[in-house]
Amino acid sequence: LTHLHHVIYFSKLINGGIAGMVGVTCVFPIDLAKTRLQNQRSGQQLYRNMMDCLIKTVKSEGYFGMYRGAAVNLTLVTPEKAIKLAANDFFRHQLSKDGSEMLAGCCAGMCQVIVTTPMEMLKIQLQDAGRLGTTAVLSRSYNASPAPQVMRVSAIQITRELLNTKGVTGLYRGLGATLMRDMPFSVVYFPLFAHLHQLGQHSSGDPSVPFYWSFMSGCMAGCVAAVAVSPCDVVKTRLQSLKKGANEETYNGVVDCVRKILKKEGPGAFLKGASCRALVIAPLFGIAQVVYFVGVGECLGCFNSVL
Repeated sequence: LTHLHHVIYFSKLINGGIAGMVGVTCVFPIDLAKTRLQNQRSGQQLYRNMMDCLIKTVKSEGYFGMYRGAAVNLTLVTPEKAIKLAANDFFRHQLSKDGSEMLAGCCAGMCQVIVTTPMEMLKIQLQDAGRLGTTAVLSRSYNASPAPQVMRVSAIQITRELLNTKGVTGLYRGLGATLMRDMPFSVVYFPLFAHLHQLGQHSSGDPSVPFYWSFMSGCMAGCVAAVAVSPCDVVKTRLQSLKKGANEETYNGVVDCVRKILKKEGPGAFLKGASCRALVIAPLFGIAQVVYFVGVGECLGCFNSVL
């Protein structure tokens, strides 16, 4: 029985990792646009919308500019998604009272920030570096002389600098805002997905659902949850951005960030990049649920047990 539990747990970890890597590869350019749209201030808007951001990014940084920071995500998304999905399953089975879905989701959100916070911290620096250098690049695009290159930084350089100057806590800047985003997200997502998934069951005696229903349920639940916590994501992005452009203010914590955004940009600023975030999260979790449905991890787990 213990061996069976190990196989099942291993399968969940594999499923979460594969789902995360496939999903990130598919939607990362949209996530980059989301970060840049969230970080630009009102009155200093370089990008009009998601498509405008992606077009300007390709012009100034090349096609692979849309994947700046992707290596960090691909490296850390496996443990992050694995922790999130496996933790939700674990807590859901441990809790049997009413509301267990929401409580399990909350606990899963708390567990994943161990990996999510430093991952997002590094990813945001890499994604936003292009935005800070794009104005100069675009202003030279019609000149005969070659455009200046956007400053290149690596995740290792950023990590080393943060560890040398601020220690491990530097990697966990914005931890409170990350918890504010991920805990409510999980509370909304997991119960909503469970409800939508249940609607697709053939009958009470046959709990199976078609794979496309799993995908649609994951997409719908992810979309709703993503938009619901979008204001928290804006605050988190602003707090974790170390480099600032000209006339861009700094923030001293969550409360100060919320207050300054409200005062200088209005309530609408909290929904910056909301549509991009929905486009990122919906397929990300839809793919995750399909991978779980197909049971890639279970196949590998059975193969491993045979060996």
